[in-house]
Amino acid sequence: MEELDVHRKIIHVDMDAFYASVEQMDNPELKGKPLAVGGGGKRGVVSAASYEARVFGVRSAMPGVKARRLCADLIFVKPRYDRYKEISIQIRKIFFDYTDLVEPLSLDEAYLDVTENKKGNPSATLIAEEIRKRIFDEVGLTASAGISINKFIAKVASDYNKPNGQKTVDPEEVIGFLEDLDVKKFYGVGKVTQAKMYEMGIYTGKDLKTKSEEFLTQYFGKSGGHYYRIVRGVHLSQVKPNRERKSLAAERTFSENIASEIYMLERLEGIAEELQKRLKISKVSGRTVTLKIRYSDFTLQTRSKTLPYFVNDATILLETAKELLYQEKMKNSVRLLGISLSNLNTAREKQKQKQKQEIEIIQLRFDF
Repeated sequence: MEELDVHRKIIHVDMDAFYASVEQMDNPELKGKPLAVGGGGKRGVVSAASYEARVFGVRSAMPGVKARRLCADLIFVKPRYDRYKEISIQIRKIFFDYTDLVEPLSLDEAYLDVTENKKGNPSATLIAEEIRKRIFDEVGLTASAGISINKFIAKVASDYNKPNGQKTVDPEEVIGFLEDLDVKKFYGVGKVTQAKMYEMGIYTGKDLKTKSEEFLTQYFGKSGGHYYRIVRGVHLSQVKPNRERKSLAAERTFSENIASEIYMLERLEGIAEELQKRLKISKVSGRTVTLKIRYSDFTLQTRSKTLPYFVNDATILLETAKELLYQEKMKNSVRLLGISLSNLNTAREKQKQKQKQEIEIIQLRFDF
């Protein structure tokens, strides 16, 4: 088995209630009030909740109706993704002042490898403090951070002193920290796996550590090996600054179930236009169009088609989605439709750039 790598210094920065905090910053009247970003209607879903709303149990991905039941004074605001992206870019510029090894996970969180950093500061803890202070001073938002020897532990640690706090797990503290950790905090342990582990008497990292790799693989498949390693602090995944986007998507949840395919096509037109906008902003195209259908009974179905060319045009996206819609008869009324585009040209562009550089090198050799 790989050995524990105690030499790396990894920071996980996680913005506090990011979408909701941006809304409260831009509209001071919302500060201190329970706020949800998303839809509060019958079919709406909470995208983010302020800490004032979380006190009442309001959480992201929760139906808006349930959120209102939990908090009668809850204020709903529509998401402004362009604004969140704008703020996210400002924050990432701060990260790059310290290291080029920045791996964004989403608009509101990222890993930073500061083992070697631009400030020459040997303390990852002090770097995290400085970054959080700069985010507050320059952007106006608070962030939390976790600091440790690998990405897994840093991510878990960033949640410990939220909001507006940080936690460092030093190399000599790693094993004790993991042994005390509830297994539900381990990356890759979802609700089903958590319940299965609890049934087996595995509640903490210490319990998990008593199980052999063969035992864990027998009951949890390939993930068993992952659990065996991370409970021993072994997680060698590098901070990858050039993570390629795999897909782009747009979707809509409807206020009323839709049974007519005519109405579905009308909705898909708007979804295709929104996806085209996102593709243009990201400057990417793709070949595989996927239609996402969530029925009124909450079952999910996807239908895909790979085109012989790269596209980012709403008309082609809509025509392909229309073809997929008619591919088979709808089994029920529909509450959500979405279109995604994958098999993007990002990898192709990278290869083209590499080939271009190789050609330039060859030309230089001949010129010489």
